[in-house]
Amino acid sequence: MTSSHSLLIRRANIILANGELSIGDVLIDEGQISDVAPSIDNVTAAREIDAQGLTLLPGVIDPQVHFREPGLEHKEDLFTASCACVKGGVTSFLEMPNTRPPTISQVELDDKLERAAQKCLVNYGFFIGATLDNVADLLAVEPVCGIKIFMGSMGGKLLVDEEATLDGIFSQGKRLIAVHAEDQARIKQRREQFAGIHDPAIHSQIQDNQTALLATKLALKLSKKYQRRLHILHMSTADEADLLRESKPDWVTAEVTPQHLLLNVSAYEKIGTLAQMNPPLRTTHDNEVLWQALRDGVIDFIATDHAPHLLEEKAKEYPNTPSGMPGVETSLPLMLTAAVEGKCTVSQVANWMSAAVAKAYGIPNKGVIAPGYDADLVLVDLKKYKPVLREELLSKSGWSPFEGWNLTGWPVITIVGGQIAYEQGCPNTEVRGQALRFIDTPSSS
Repeated sequence: MTSSHSLLIRRANIILANGELSIGDVLIDEGQISDVAPSIDNVTAAREIDAQGLTLLPGVIDPQVHFREPGLEHKEDLFTASCACVKGGVTSFLEMPNTRPPTISQVELDDKLERAAQKCLVNYGFFIGATLDNVADLLAVEPVCGIKIFMGSMGGKLLVDEEATLDGIFSQGKRLIAVHAEDQARIKQRREQFAGIHDPAIHSQIQDNQTALLATKLALKLSKKYQRRLHILHMSTADEADLLRESKPDWVTAEVTPQHLLLNVSAYEKIGTLAQMNPPLRTTHDNEVLWQALRDGVIDFIATDHAPHLLEEKAKEYPNTPSGMPGVETSLPLMLTAAVEGKCTVSQVANWMSAAVAKAYGIPNKGVIAPGYDADLVLVDLKKYKPVLREELLSKSGWSPFEGWNLTGWPVITIVGGQIAYEQGCPNTEVRGQALRFIDTPSSS
């Protein structure tokens, strides 16, 4: 007797929940995975995909993006960003609060959730931003993945750089706190010291390793004082990795971006201000130490810090250029190319970009390929290489710091909630993701 199902993927190289690779079939019903087996017989499906030769991964959960809506839609918006997501195999994202207006209360959060429900091809979650005086909002808003604190590299309401104010935020509640860890006082002092220099490479000296280390030390101190769940965003230095290696409580996690693994200060000479971001690019030594920390579990997962700006904005003279670069379309191929080159394994990539993120943020039913989990999946081709081409990018910014890089592991099909959201080079703009749920995770263990 046969039964009818919505989607059946056959003969894929599946990265299983335990990290092992198995050739087999995956059956999907009503947005969830209903079966994973070497062969699924006696079923019919509305759509059957022959995935022979392709690798099936859990959809990427990108835990740090800036999608610019509301207020800065000329750079990006939730629709264009989510089209870029499905092209890159990203099926869920966590978005930052530095929009206009900033996301600092339930009112702004509700507005973002409503916009996302109408526009996003992928699943979505949002941070609440800390200010000098919104602790009550930080404790009350729902649903959010965590509290974002800009300890530096930020002006206006979202800059929170005084220890006494930070202590007050860390001391109240249990919600995850994610920090942009740069010391604002040191940045200010060094901007004055290096004023008048227009070479963008000076950016990495102004916001040097010590700038990051000072802020990370302070965040760790406060986290330990209150045993408060802490996440360190976009770690960029060997110094921070060494600090965490020496003393990393169970309730602390950290992430790294592909650009801090794969680019360094030599990029300024090649692409100028397109290499400018916060925290800045570092040295090859920092690259190597970050890679080792990631492999060893000192750093827990990958995020893109997708922060798009238009080329005309990036073409201004430093320091009048904005910091940030797009990343959701290239993060998975970059990491899979690194895996093929022997820097890591494909299973590690799946963990760093999916399972570990879901665990850290308490996102249920996401991040692994197993029965009962949501059918957020990506099929990639690890045998075909293709360069990053500006004209093929879907982000509104229209450029990549990795332009010209020849990468493998490009998504062939991206599936969101059992729906095919990307296929044959095109996003399916009829698909809509869902708001992510978050279960309190006082510890990362």
